[in-house]
Amino acid sequence: MAATLITGASVWDGIADTAVPRQVLVVDDRIEQIAENIDAPAGTETVHLPGHTVTPGFIDCHTHVGLTPNLLELGPMSSPAKTLRALPVLEALLDNGFTTIRDLGCGDVDHPTIDLRNAIAAGLVRGPRMLVAPHILSARGGHGDFSAGLADQYQSAGRGLEFATADGPDEIRTLVRQEIRAGADWVKFAATGGFSSPSDDPNHTTYSQQEMDTLVATAADLGVPATPHCYGDEAARRAVRAGVRSIDHGNLVSADGLAMISDAGVFLVPTQYTILTDARRAGDDACWRGKPRYKRAKFVRYGAQLEAAAERLAASNVKIAFGTDAGMFPHRDNWREFGAMVSTGISPLRALRAATSVAADLLRLDEVGVLAAGKLADLVAMPGDPFTDIEVTGRVDFVMQSGHIHKQPPAA
Repeated sequence: MAATLITGASVWDGIADTAVPRQVLVVDDRIEQIAENIDAPAGTETVHLPGHTVTPGFIDCHTHVGLTPNLLELGPMSSPAKTLRALPVLEALLDNGFTTIRDLGCGDVDHPTIDLRNAIAAGLVRGPRMLVAPHILSARGGHGDFSAGLADQYQSAGRGLEFATADGPDEIRTLVRQEIRAGADWVKFAATGGFSSPSDDPNHTTYSQQEMDTLVATAADLGVPATPHCYGDEAARRAVRAGVRSIDHGNLVSADGLAMISDAGVFLVPTQYTILTDARRAGDDACWRGKPRYKRAKFVRYGAQLEAAAERLAASNVKIAFGTDAGMFPHRDNWREFGAMVSTGISPLRALRAATSVAADLLRLDEVGVLAAGKLADLVAMPGDPFTDIEVTGRVDFVMQSGHIHKQPPAA
C-alpha cells in the first residue's frame, strides 16, 4: 500500500467554522486518519507543509473547458482540434486545486467533453474529475443557438450550428434523450438569454413553463438532473417549478425569487467573477476594444442591477455552490471567483464551503468535498489562511487527487 502523511499544516474539513492543526494520513486513494499526532506505518512518504492550510479539493460547478472568450475563433476548428485545446486547460484547473469540475456545455456538434471525462477516468489524461452536460439546450434564437452569430444571408447555411436547439415539448424531449444517450451526467438548458449571445437579452425568458417542465421531467425519468443558464426572475421561478436541482448565474433574481429558490432547496451557482468584472468595467473603452458592442451594451444596461442582486444573494439563505463560467474568461483565473464572492458580502467560510462540501452536495458526490476517514483523498493546500485572506486560494501549491500527488512545493 502507498501511504502519505501530511504534517505541519492547519486542516479544514470542508464543514467546520475554522481550520485546526492536524496531520492527515492517506493510504492508497483514501484518507485513513486525521488526528493531532499519527503513528504512520513504515515506508510512509511525509509531506511537511508548515504555514499552510489544507482543505478538500476544490470543486468548480460551472466550467466550459472547450470554449474560449472569443467564441468566433472556434468556428473554423475541427472537433479534434478543439478537444486538444482543452488538454492544457484541464491541467491548469487541476494546478489551481480544482480536483472536480462540472462542465456545462461545449460549442461542438460532437461530444468532446464526454470523451475528455472518460479519458480522465481511465488515466489517459490529467485533469479534474468531470461531470458533464455536453451542450446547452436552447430555443432557436436563444442563448445556445450558435447560428445567431451568423449574418442573415448565412442563416440557412448555418443550420448545423443549431445542433442543440429545440422548440416545443416534442423536440425538447427528443433532444434531452439524445444528450443522455451520449452519456450526459447533467442536462443544461438556456432558460434566458445571455450577455455573450447576440440575439437575446439576459432578462428574457426563452422557454415556456410547459417546455421547461417537459425538459426537466424527461431528464429526471432517466435519472439525470437538470440546471438552467438563467439570469432573470421569471425564468428562475419557472425552473424551480419544473424541478431543477440548481440554477446557474441567477444574477438578476429578486429577493422574492431568491426566497423561492431557498424554500425549494435548489442550489444557486452565481459565477460572480466574470459577471461583475464585466459589469464594473462597462465604462472602460480600452477594456472593450475589439469586443462585441451588444455585450458591452447589456452590461451598461444591467450593471447596477447585477451589483444589487449580488448583495441580495449574500444576505440570503440560498445554498450557494461555487462555479465560475471559466472559458468565458481564461480558465487559469477560475480561482478568482473566491475573491469576487467575498467582495459582495459572502463570508470566506461560506465561499470555501461553496467550493467543497456544498458543491459536493449539489453534485451528489459523497466521497469528495469533505475531509474525513474513508473519503477519497482529494486535498489541496495553500500558504496562509484563506479565512483571513481569501486571495491565498490563488496560491495553491499542493494538490492531491485520489491519493496521487499532482503538485507540491519545491524542496527547500
